[in-house]
Amino acid sequence: MPLQWYITLSALLFGLGVLGVLFRRNAIVILMCIEMMLNAVNLLLVAFSAHHSDPHAQVFVFFVMAVAAAEVAVGLAILIAIYRNTRTTDIDFLNQLKH
Repeated sequence: MPLQWYITLSALLFGLGVLGVLFRRNAIVILMCIEMMLNAVNLLLVAFSAHHSDPHAQVFVFFVMAVAAAEVAVGLAILIAIYRNTRTTDIDFLNQLKH
């Protein structure tokens, strides 16, 4: 499969993630969009690694996956705590908490 297809798919996934972060109001959806952006980067790293027959990028993929897992664990714990107190995950409402 040509490398351009992986680049295109990765760009589409990353773009969808950026749009989701910018335009969605639900904190859980925003968290999932961030995960989509990280996976787009992982796809691109693996594609370039396979294309150049260099396994070094796959080490970076491992680190990105570890960071993504930690981000989800901490982010979901924070969101669950916020939901228990406010009964919403709407970003506009959560933005009012700082006032």
